Amino acid sequence: MSHPDAMTDSDAAPTTVWREEVSLIDRVPRSVAMILLLIGFLLVWQAAYSFELISKIIMPSPWETAVDIAFVGQNLLTGGYMLGALWTTTLEVVEGFLIAVLIGFLFGLLVGETAFGERAVMPYLVAINAMPKVAFAPLFVSWLGFGIASKVALAAFIAVFPVIVGTAAGLHAADENARMLFRTMGSSRWQTLVKLKLPIGMPHFFSGLKNATVLVVVGAVVGEFLGGGKGFGELIRVAASQLNTPRVFCLIIYLSFLGLGLYWIVTVIQHRFVFWHRETVLQGEIGA
Repeated sequence: MSHPDAMTDSDAAPTTVWREEVSLIDRVPRSVAMILLLIGFLLVWQAAYSFELISKIIMPSPWETAVDIAFVGQNLLTGGYMLGALWTTTLEVVEGFLIAVLIGFLFGLLVGETAFGERAVMPYLVAINAMPKVAFAPLFVSWLGFGIASKVALAAFIAVFPVIVGTAAGLHAADENARMLFRTMGSSRWQTLVKLKLPIGMPHFFSGLKNATVLVVVGAVVGEFLGGGKGFGELIRVAASQLNTPRVFCLIIYLSFLGLGLYWIVTVIQHRFVFWHRETVLQGEIGA
């Protein structure tokens, strides 16, 4: 006979540990999910082509695009004329990105570290960013000519604002208690900036860089559309004028690889220098 005060398992207090329910779709491995999503996209694309939801003159089939991807890839590997065009666009993107990072970081310091920058400079930067920046392309061409300089300038112009915002936001990321501690210890403004604000603000800075990697490709290609050139943007313009839509789709895909490559480089650098933030920000990204 059991003791009257004894507790059975059913009488035991329920556990108070909260556990998050993981949905079935979140249990699918990342690589499998990406492959399934790609297959679904290709099926929808093929269905739209087969049922002529969009004119076949405007939209190529996935197979036609794949054939053109192979053709362009062979041309690149054998050192054909497209390799020179890709190299030109890559130079425009890389140089525009580096200029955007330098100018954006300096303006971000001005805005995030000084009251003058925040109150007087930032409104003008916001106003400039609100303008249709593509409309500046003819001005850059008239100022810098039809060479690579005008494309680099437009690419940097379009990509600089995310870097400014990311830098300024990072400088404000340190909480007031940490700033007060540094002031109490007699740290100078420079020491507080270098040892507190910049390290804590690095995740925000790299977020701005990642946004810039996407926009800088857009700026370079738009510059080639409107101002001539010898890069992939010019090849897309010529293919579109000839209604060679498989070639247009193919070149756009290669340009996306260029943007992804730059994004990957920034992510690798972030993993290296902002390793303490990996668990909260970088989890799930490439290399994590």
